[in-house]
Amino acid sequence: MKRRIITLLMIVPFLVSSCGNNQSKKGESNEQIKEETTDMEKKLAFAPESLPEEPIFEIITSEGTITVLLYKDTPLHRDNFVKLASESFYDGILFHRVINGFMIQTGDPLTKDPANAPKFGTGGPGYTVPAEFVAEHNHKKGALAAARLGDMANPKRASSGSQFYIVQDERTCAQLDGAYTVFGETLDGFEVIDKIASVQTDQRDKPVKEIKIITIKPVI
Repeated sequence: MKRRIITLLMIVPFLVSSCGNNQSKKGESNEQIKEETTDMEKKLAFAPESLPEEPIFEIITSEGTITVLLYKDTPLHRDNFVKLASESFYDGILFHRVINGFMIQTGDPLTKDPANAPKFGTGGPGYTVPAEFVAEHNHKKGALAAARLGDMANPKRASSGSQFYIVQDERTCAQLDGAYTVFGETLDGFEVIDKIASVQTDQRDKPVKEIKIITIKPVI
């Protein structure tokens, strides 16, 4: 029976802003915005603009490090991954769906809180990423690909804004070629993929022992 990668249809929040009624308030507001922008820039783990077209990242997990390369011909997925990693979005997130002989999946921010366990696999940053299918990029072992909703709810096959999976067995994942965006590949750490894939899981394919991403950082 075919396996399917599952993620949430995320709702983009409405943003409401207001302006001051006089010049002094506008000045204060602009100054506050500058300070907040500066603070945000200081909090970035690294400068995304400093990376090459095909950046290399270390996904440092509680089970070891997986080194991946992101493809330049899937720029929307590459840039989104870089953005989230620079914001330390993935720090502390669990591998919430692990199927030995298939793939390992992570990227759901809800997994940072055990109280969210019934909803694991449904979280994200609040947006999706348009599909970027490239014929040359298939589900080989170690391929980095984006999770998404199924075709009925997601006919354009848009990717989750943050959830991704890493192929453990290319034979069983070959059925996903051309249906899920592959945006990178593993360069090193294949044994870590196998180690994570082999852990004990429950009836929902969630590891019994927590396996988490410690951080994701670029190799510069």
